[in-house]
Amino acid sequence: MRLAAPVLFVFLWSTGFIGAKYGLPHAEPMTFAALRFGIVTALVTFWALVSRAAWPRPRLAFHAGLIGVLMHAGFMGTTFVAISFGVEAGTAALIAALQPILSTLLARPLLGEKTRPRQWLGLCLGLLGVLLVVGNKLTAGLGAASGYGLCLLALASLSSGTIWQKKFGSTIPAASGYVIQFGAATMVTLSLALAFETMQIDWSLDFALALTWLVLAISIGAIVLLYGMLRTGDASRVSSLFFLTPVSTALIGWIMFGEQLSVLALVGVALAAAGVFIAARR
Repeated sequence: MRLAAPVLFVFLWSTGFIGAKYGLPHAEPMTFAALRFGIVTALVTFWALVSRAAWPRPRLAFHAGLIGVLMHAGFMGTTFVAISFGVEAGTAALIAALQPILSTLLARPLLGEKTRPRQWLGLCLGLLGVLLVVGNKLTAGLGAASGYGLCLLALASLSSGTIWQKKFGSTIPAASGYVIQFGAATMVTLSLALAFETMQIDWSLDFALALTWLVLAISIGAIVLLYGMLRTGDASRVSSLFFLTPVSTALIGWIMFGEQLSVLALVGVALAAAGVFIAARR
């Protein structure tokens, strides 16, 4: 079970970038994100009411809302916008995979976690690996410069949210905490959609399938797995799993879209896998 959760998480998290690629041609990014988070909010609200979940005190509710804004609206919503600006899914996955570096650096002063030399070695190998996997896409000049800037903003938001979740998430009730998190993410993305987008949606089969997958598999399945792993492992170890995301995304892209993996990319896959093993093993 301890092995199954990380493997399943990497697969699910990787498909989030693929789901965005399917859905974004049919809806503007913040409209897409607001609809997704709104549906998730309704689902987890039903869960909280049926289970008669306890609700957090105002201070913890604030932290839950901040985690939702950082990890959902800040990371996922901003990544949607970046992909709509022409940044490829693999490139977005690569930049998001730098998250363990930031999380490790932030975990030292904020959480007091100690990082051993072999963990730094693993993180560096993983970073090198993911750079090789999608390096050819970075040099191809695809996407607007503003899109890559948004990917960096999403990276900073995800790293901050991971640390905040590790610091305060264990004391926030699960069901009601998710309601507050996704409710906050919905309000932020909906406000941006109302301000800057037409909010028109092409209700095609591709969009419906992408939306359903992102709601059930990513916003619920992957997030529950991530928070569960953060409760049982330190932030830097869990964050090292993000190094496998661009590798998995590249493999799924090859299977589904015929995207080719060069010899250099295959070397990157091996380096990333070795890096994760070194950084995450006890």
